Amino acid sequence: MNKIVRAEGLCKDYPLPKDILRVLDGINFELDKGDFVAVMGVSGVGKTTLLNLLGTLDKPTEGRIFFDGEDIFSGSEKELAELRNRKIGFVFQFYHLLPEFTSLENVSFPLLIRGKGRSEAQARALEMLRDVSLEEKAHIKPGKLSGGEQQRVAIARALVNEPKLLLADEPTGNLDWKTGRMILELIQELHQRKGLSSIVVTHNEKVAQFCNKVYMMESGSLKLLPQL
Repeated sequence: MNKIVRAEGLCKDYPLPKDILRVLDGINFELDKGDFVAVMGVSGVGKTTLLNLLGTLDKPTEGRIFFDGEDIFSGSEKELAELRNRKIGFVFQFYHLLPEFTSLENVSFPLLIRGKGRSEAQARALEMLRDVSLEEKAHIKPGKLSGGEQQRVAIARALVNEPKLLLADEPTGNLDWKTGRMILELIQELHQRKGLSSIVVTHNEKVAQFCNKVYMMESGSLKLLPQL
């Protein structure tokens, strides 16, 4: 099976005081294993909503999502949490690192949640920090790191459990372009080396040029664009 993710008839509604806001309207989407895909669109069009559904952080109003051929929302909440922890890595615009903990501790947390012992978790976290060229900052807290360094820690945390799918929501949106480009090059390199399937949400064409497929989201629907 070459499809890692398949979405069918995906709809998402949000209640308003006197109406319903439909953000996604019957989206069909497939992600091949090994794809590096960009989802573009203006702010508020539903890009993050789509990513949250594909990452099981939210549930669709209608439609189904399959991960490796399995209907992910047919299982229990515990099964969803295990899927998120073991098979999906998340990178966000604002890093979401825990400020009171070191880089090493932040990267270790997904492994501790999975049930790994502290020494094993920290050894693996140190390996991942080495992968993002931050081994020497392992015992530094996020407040002492630059924005680009914080995002590299976040990438290490996203990949420490060796997920199959990487979901990145505006990963360069809080960075200048020089730093953002370095982050994209790092994501691209790790995507290839670790055999990931990846989706990057962005409004920036320069970001989309790093991807092998580009979709445009407009009015709740998704359209595959010709290669940039």
